[in-house]
Amino acid sequence: MAALIAENFRFLSLFFKSKDVMIFNGLVALGTVGSEELFSVVAFNCPCSPARNYIYGLAAIGVPALALFLIGVIWNNHTWNLVAECHKRGTKNFSAAATFLLFGSIMGRASVAPITWSVISLLRGEAYICALSEFVKPSSLDKFPAEYGTEALAKFPCRDVPENLTKFRDEVTRRLRYESQLFGWLLIGIVAVLVFLTKCLKHCCSPLSYRQEAYWAQYRSNEDKLFRRTAEVHSRILAAKNVKQFFGFVALDKEEKELVQEFPVEGVQPSPQWNAITGVYIYRENKGFPLYSRLHKWAKGVEGNGPTPEGHELLFLAS
Repeated sequence: MAALIAENFRFLSLFFKSKDVMIFNGLVALGTVGSEELFSVVAFNCPCSPARNYIYGLAAIGVPALALFLIGVIWNNHTWNLVAECHKRGTKNFSAAATFLLFGSIMGRASVAPITWSVISLLRGEAYICALSEFVKPSSLDKFPAEYGTEALAKFPCRDVPENLTKFRDEVTRRLRYESQLFGWLLIGIVAVLVFLTKCLKHCCSPLSYRQEAYWAQYRSNEDKLFRRTAEVHSRILAAKNVKQFFGFVALDKEEKELVQEFPVEGVQPSPQWNAITGVYIYRENKGFPLYSRLHKWAKGVEGNGPTPEGHELLFLAS
């Protein structure tokens, strides 16, 4: 029994490691759902006024979605790698396919939260009802009193209507909620189809075998973890060295003293080295051997960013 449990935990661990992008997107979507629910309860308050309803309803759906999209673009490492690439080397080494792939990766990852927000808003229906209630044609409502017009319809989302309009308010609300939820389900279906086609296209166009692609993902993850951990230790040791030179001593705890003794730091890496390992990386091979990252490429002493007679560029972006 214990062995079975241990094996299950091992499987779950490998699953989460191999599906880190999927898990990240799921957490983003889950956080967005919670944020939308909180917004609807605390912040959403339809003005129930002609002309204002439409602007407020669209803003309640569109503005948070736009903000989430921009935050997603900012948080994506590919964005800043692209900025560094354009600043240091320009885009002359990128083909049209590589550029499209890069922008697609950035936009796709950044779209998870805004699409989730839009879908939840449409399924709830409050913002849609608020925005479009005043545009319902009174003639489409059976026996709607002629003395009431747009102003009365605009107040339907707030339930502040005369008793003789209650049944019309319920009908309008039910009709608009149906339309809103229909658009929400359609959006879910469209996104699902696009994700499916994108995954199929990615695997069909990938120059790597399934096992090599999995190895590359593991390499990128391990390189990033080791680089961050080593950079943190290196910067701490370098800072300790400089502080000691200024004051004549440095106050270190036991762990930091052990790090200073175990890893002597003589200096810092020159800017050309930092520039060489920074930027967008598209999978390349050199003399038949794979180069899995800019750091890997620098360590092998391969010069240049574009394909060469001895190298072969394969348009496959790291996800």
